[in-house]
Amino acid sequence: MNLHEYQGKEILNSFGVEIQRGYVAQTPKEAVEVAKKLTEETGTSWYVIKAQVHAGGRGKGGGVKLAKGIDHVEEVAGQIIGMDLVTPQTSAAGKHVNQVLVAEDVYYPGESETSEIYMSVLLNRATGKNMIMYSTEGGMDIETVAEKTPHLIFTEEVDPAVGFMPFQARRVAFNLGLEGKAFKEMTKFVTALYTAYDKSDSSLFEINPVLKTSDNRIIAVDAKVTIDDNSLFRHKDYEAMRDIREENATEVEARAKGLSYVNLDGNVGCMVNGAGLAMATMDLIKQAGGEPANFLDVGGTADAERVEAAFKLILKDPKVKAILVNIFGGIVRCDRVAQGIVDAYKNIGTINVPIIVRLQGTNADIAKELIDKSGLNVHSVIQFQEAADKVQEVLA
Repeated sequence: MNLHEYQGKEILNSFGVEIQRGYVAQTPKEAVEVAKKLTEETGTSWYVIKAQVHAGGRGKGGGVKLAKGIDHVEEVAGQIIGMDLVTPQTSAAGKHVNQVLVAEDVYYPGESETSEIYMSVLLNRATGKNMIMYSTEGGMDIETVAEKTPHLIFTEEVDPAVGFMPFQARRVAFNLGLEGKAFKEMTKFVTALYTAYDKSDSSLFEINPVLKTSDNRIIAVDAKVTIDDNSLFRHKDYEAMRDIREENATEVEARAKGLSYVNLDGNVGCMVNGAGLAMATMDLIKQAGGEPANFLDVGGTADAERVEAAFKLILKDPKVKAILVNIFGGIVRCDRVAQGIVDAYKNIGTINVPIIVRLQGTNADIAKELIDKSGLNVHSVIQFQEAADKVQEVLA
């Protein structure tokens, strides 16, 4: 589950990470009110207005602007709220901006220069350890840094059984070239950041940039946070932060119906029981010359109601030219699934795309007979290769 910047900062702050303070606003007039409140608390007279959408690169698309005074806040916020923000991480249609974060200006003059740092915490799946990735090249796309100056990217791996150690925090600060107060502040910052990542059951914390201010404070100026969906039963307060306006509407509907669905860009819809079989089915579609239009796992109870719901979800995608149903009848009987397919087809009415059904397992022979005698535009197959051949045939 992705969070907005302001929500990620709330979590960071709750674990002692110093953040760029700010408040969220839904309208330009509300932005003025929270800016006044921010001035009372921080003394800031300039304000950073940031679009709150689930996408990076907001500044490149005009989603981050500076208001040089309270008199400019309403105008700047009005330019951002309601826009369709296009960034390198969105589609061509962009994301609609419903709210902005009004944040304090932390790039104030002082005795030393400010510097921007990139920092993230994530799981290194190759080693099974958590990893802190950081660089002196903050404010840039980390992919660009990795391509052009890979020697400026550092990593610190953390054994989850041991935790993040003080000597590792000192090594991070040393590699970043910090000293004095900034060095001490960074050791506290990175320790608190790792604790926030660990205790919140997140799969990603990305802060770009982390700012060393002119008076040597270390502050999270941005926050990209992804919470592991599987942990939300432990974090009801985080689950309440979900903004379904930022999510694919079909995926939201699928989740409400207990289906695992991910929308893709292909032309062959998939309906499968089991995540592993779903991945194999997507590979099969690719080998047959098609492109999967979705990942859809109906689970072990593929009854008529769930099958009908799955069909309706797949058919919402106008790019779908065929549907491949691949069910292994271990827990569920294949004849029940076949009857569910027939009933769902009749309940939906006209389905204008061919449906290929592969049912294997308990009562597979009875299931094939039910499909074959249904008189519907459904092609029953037994083997994986038959399914691949039929996909090629219907797409030709």
